[in-house]
Amino acid sequence: MFDFGAVDRLMMEGVTRRVFPGAVLWVACRGEVCCHNAYGLADLFRGRPMTVDTLFDLASLTKPLVTALAVMHLVRKGLLTLDRPCADYWPLMTGDGRELPTLRHLLSHCSGLPAWRPYFFRLLRRPAAERSALLQKRVAQEPLQAAPGERVLYSDLGFWVLQWVVERATQQRLDRFWDATVARPLNIAPMHFNDLACSPPAVPYAATELCPWRNRLLSGEVHDDHAHVLGGVAGNAGLFATAAAVGKLLQVLLAVDAGAAAVPAFDRDLVRTFLQRQSGSSWALGFDTPAPRDSSAGNGFGPDSVGHLGFTGTSFWMDRRRALIVVLLTNRVHPTRFNTAIKAFRPRLHDRINAVLGRSVK
Repeated sequence: MFDFGAVDRLMMEGVTRRVFPGAVLWVACRGEVCCHNAYGLADLFRGRPMTVDTLFDLASLTKPLVTALAVMHLVRKGLLTLDRPCADYWPLMTGDGRELPTLRHLLSHCSGLPAWRPYFFRLLRRPAAERSALLQKRVAQEPLQAAPGERVLYSDLGFWVLQWVVERATQQRLDRFWDATVARPLNIAPMHFNDLACSPPAVPYAATELCPWRNRLLSGEVHDDHAHVLGGVAGNAGLFATAAAVGKLLQVLLAVDAGAAAVPAFDRDLVRTFLQRQSGSSWALGFDTPAPRDSSAGNGFGPDSVGHLGFTGTSFWMDRRRALIVVLLTNRVHPTRFNTAIKAFRPRLHDRINAVLGRSVK
């Protein structure tokens, strides 16, 4: 067994130095879970302790774990093709070169679409039933910031477009299609979206922000502004889960990637395609890869690793060659988003974990 005492001490340092109020760390190596611990508080105001059963707002981890996997499933079924223009599937995307980005461009963040726009302020004034159509119209009119494939520009807009592509191809809402084809068949739970039209499940959530425009503390309610105006479900954000549920889904992907498992949800060749860094991009398809310098993954994850970060303080990194998965879920935006100390903390943590595991996972 590995001695994770040094890792636990660093995690508690993160709490005492207010990098985050609380966190759950989940680490698996070669299929065996070797660390699954909770630290600090899930809610500062109520003094509620963090537990390994706490659910987190995963923020942008929704992109790889839901939207990219939904697209992957539809490619496998022959309903989508990665190198066809997204305008073939979402006809609003036309004019001034906007019809040129392919699904591959969108998934690897080199479509040319802008990173973000504050549409939600105007959408809040409109009835909830009108908001999705209005947002689609606004996104479809956005000028491209660069020609498709020319440069990497991490884009929430691109993943909204992918959401609408999936929903048009399936005639289902993204969360319902993903739940029916990925989460339920693989028994990945608890992992779900919280539809704002319904009360959230009575389970322990990590609190996030005292939202300045909602005028309340968020807990079990999506933090992302645009996912909120879309009712809790968006291609860029909205997913809630425990660290163990995230880890279990990543273990399935890793096993399929290695040829050690076959599941109806995923095809091995497609999984390997989606986890491969794309030409002309620092991204795989929906998944990030380690930067050559100053990566949040630290220095120990190999070049074939994939991962992703979430604005709320969530992340995962998966070293495919070494079968190593690290899931770090924190509530660093609680009670305010302006605490950015986690940027320096993440690589320290990953390096500490790699130091503990040492040569045994090489």
